[in-house]
Amino acid sequence: MFLDPYFTELDNNKFSFSRQQSSDFAKYVSNDFNPIHDVDAKKFCVPGDLLFAKILTSQGLYETMEVSFNGMVGGETELSIVSDGDGQLVIVDNNDKKYLSIRHGEERSRDQALIEQLIRSYVAFSGENFPHVLVPLMKDNNVMINAARPLVMYESMSVQLDRLNLSNLTLESTDSHLEVSGKRGKVTLYFAFKDNGELVGKGKKTMLLSGLREYEQTSVDQLITTYSERKQQFAA
Repeated sequence: MFLDPYFTELDNNKFSFSRQQSSDFAKYVSNDFNPIHDVDAKKFCVPGDLLFAKILTSQGLYETMEVSFNGMVGGETELSIVSDGDGQLVIVDNNDKKYLSIRHGEERSRDQALIEQLIRSYVAFSGENFPHVLVPLMKDNNVMINAARPLVMYESMSVQLDRLNLSNLTLESTDSHLEVSGKRGKVTLYFAFKDNGELVGKGKKTMLLSGLREYEQTSVDQLITTYSERKQQFAA
């Protein structure tokens, strides 16, 4: 499977993500250059998209899914996928701490080609969040994240597919908005799924922003420049 290079299988159906595997997935697959996923990051965490990709490749793609991101996973953390008492699939560590949970419907596909299409489409969409989506939203609301310590956290996402017999699944952004409450904000991104151009589903993703302050174009420009330079250095 395409995800094999980005996680390590352990005994007793457990798995882990090293810092290198996580960083490689963020940069090579998600086009995500958030410093929090760098191998040497002081406050490192495994990309939420990688957790989502892992549970889909292991458990299958459900027609309807409501995903909650519950915590930050450190490198090398031993994890497993379990079913809780509410019928949700959950990624937990050895202390039963939850990191991701999925409430899902009944219909499911284990077609790995289809699952890869959805994952690659979704993470490519996620990788475009900054600066293409977040910066215009912040400007319109006259707020910005802390340029010195930018922190954007996944909160949740949902997927609703009309059917699972799909052959060429793609994802398109449809709308976005930012709700500001003091120094915190919630970004909601809406998207649509298409199969050979036909609308076959929809979804949304929410992210939390913290440490908001008044929008300052110079600081935002520097934030974008730094982010772009990181991408260019990686490409080089």
